[in-house]
Amino acid sequence: MKIVIPADQVRYRTMSSAELRENYLLEDLFAPGKLECVYVDLDRAVVGSAVPLHDGLTLPTYPELRSEYFTERRELGVLNIGGKGSVEVDGKSYPVETLDGVYVGRGSKSVVFRSDSADRPAEFYLLSYLSHAQHPTRLIHSASEQPVNLGTLESANQRKITKLIHLEGAQSSQLVMGFTQLAPGSVWNTMPPHTHMRRTEIYFYFNLEESERVIHMMGMPQETRHLVVANKQVVLSPGWSIHCGVGTRNYTFCWGMGGENQVYSDMDAVSAAELL
Repeated sequence: MKIVIPADQVRYRTMSSAELRENYLLEDLFAPGKLECVYVDLDRAVVGSAVPLHDGLTLPTYPELRSEYFTERRELGVLNIGGKGSVEVDGKSYPVETLDGVYVGRGSKSVVFRSDSADRPAEFYLLSYLSHAQHPTRLIHSASEQPVNLGTLESANQRKITKLIHLEGAQSSQLVMGFTQLAPGSVWNTMPPHTHMRRTEIYFYFNLEESERVIHMMGMPQETRHLVVANKQVVLSPGWSIHCGVGTRNYTFCWGMGGENQVYSDMDAVSAAELL
C-alpha cells in the first residue's frame, strides 16, 4: 500500500506544481479489475477504489495496518459512482446503484465488491478512518436522503449537497461523507472557502469529461496554491488549508472528513476578499 505524507504549511509554499501534485493529489485510482488503497498521513486516512469486473474484489488488510483484517480498528465509507453492483459484508449483500453508499462498521471481517455487469461495472470509491466505536453496517440510498440546496446561478455555484454518513444519518465513529452536484452553468464549489483544523477533508472529483478540469485551490488563505484536477482524482486537504475549486464545466465531488468531531457546519470561514 502506497503511503503519502503530505507537506506541512511551511514547506508547501516553495513547491513546484509537480511537487504539489505529488503531495496532495492522488491520480491513479479506478483501474478496471483492481482494488487499490493509499495510506495518507492525515488523521490516518485510507483512500481507495475498487472496480470489479467478472469477479468480486475482496478488501485485503495490509502489512502497514498491522491488523488481522482491514476494519479490525477502522470504519469504511463506500460510494458507487459506476454501474449497479453490490457490497458484501460478512456474507450479507448490499445492492447499490449509482451514487448509493455503504457504511461498513468496525469489526467487519470480510468485505467484497461486485459488479452486476462487467460491461458497465460498479466503481467504488473508498474512504476509511480509525474507529473507536462499533456501529452497524448500513446501506444508504442517496435518493432517499434529503438534499440541501445552496448557491445561485448568478454566482455560478448552484449546487445540491447529499449527506450519506453524518450525525443525523448513518452513524459512524468519526467519518463524515457525502457528495455535491453542481447544476449546469455552475462551476464554483465551496466559495467563499473555509478551513477546519479539527478535521481533515478529502475531495474526490468525478463526472468530468476527459477534456475538462477542475482548478482546486489550496493552501493558507494568504498564501494560496492550486492543483489542476482531472476526472476521478482525489485532493488531500489538511486542516490548515482552504479547499475550494472552479471547473471548466459543472461536475460532482465526494467530500469526506475525519478528525476531532462530526459536526458538518464546524468550519472557520474565509472571505474571498481575504485570499491572496
